Amino acid sequence: MSRAFQSFQEFWPFYLREHSKPKTRLLHYIGTSIVVALAVLALLSGRLLLLLAIPLAGYGFAWFAHFRVERNRPATFTYPLWSLAADFRMWWLWLTGQLAGELSKAGIEQ
Repeated sequence: MSRAFQSFQEFWPFYLREHSKPKTRLLHYIGTSIVVALAVLALLSGRLLLLLAIPLAGYGFAWFAHFRVERNRPATFTYPLWSLAADFRMWWLWLTGQLAGELSKAGIEQ
């Protein structure tokens, strides 16, 4: 990452380009889905110790994807909060079928 981003809007296309491979995005979706499921389960069951597994589930899948599939450095190392927000945004857009347009705007061919 050679430049500093001044806003999330500037960061977002970069984030998508760092997730250009479908398998990378799939591993992120799996991790994020597990994170959401763990959070809901912990809150509904009162077993709050489940919350301790959230970082492992979320970052485990994501970092595996970056190091082994995408072969790049996770943006979370430099932009932790924007990366977290972008991950949930990407996951939500995927769930709602709206991600293709964002990928296209970021210059990612599908």
